[in-house]
Amino acid sequence: MRTIAPLLLILAATVPSAVAATKPAGVPRHGVVVYSDLCVHEGSGEYGGQRITLQRFTEVDTVIYEYTAGGLSWPLVATDVNVDPRGKMMYFTVQEGEEERTLSGKFSPDGNTLTLDGAYCEDQSQPMVLAKVRDFSRKPRACKACPVPRR
Repeated sequence: MRTIAPLLLILAATVPSAVAATKPAGVPRHGVVVYSDLCVHEGSGEYGGQRITLQRFTEVDTVIYEYTAGGLSWPLVATDVNVDPRGKMMYFTVQEGEEERTLSGKFSPDGNTLTLDGAYCEDQSQPMVLAKVRDFSRKPRACKACPVPRR
């Protein structure tokens, strides 16, 4: 019995860390997740930003993409949706009129943000970081202005 007790203590200490190590990172494999950075321009009251709804099913992943150009766009259903098996990054393609556009980005390790490639400002000072939406009744925050470009 004396040799079993230390063995049980060692197992009790290592099993939780082994379970935590196998926990998936990034975005979950199944379910619906919404990422958004929608905001309101204080002067005009118009929306800015974008919203991405990622739906993950066993057979396929789908994306609904919305962006602003004064007002909120019609939802665009993406084609060619690819989320890497580890749930750390993704890319998808949307058709905007005659133009086809591919967006890509990386999920934070905890899946709480999606950072899209590119930036809002010419100097790349404001990356496109979309937060996971948890409260759908919350009002959008105020938009941040781009800094004046340096010459």
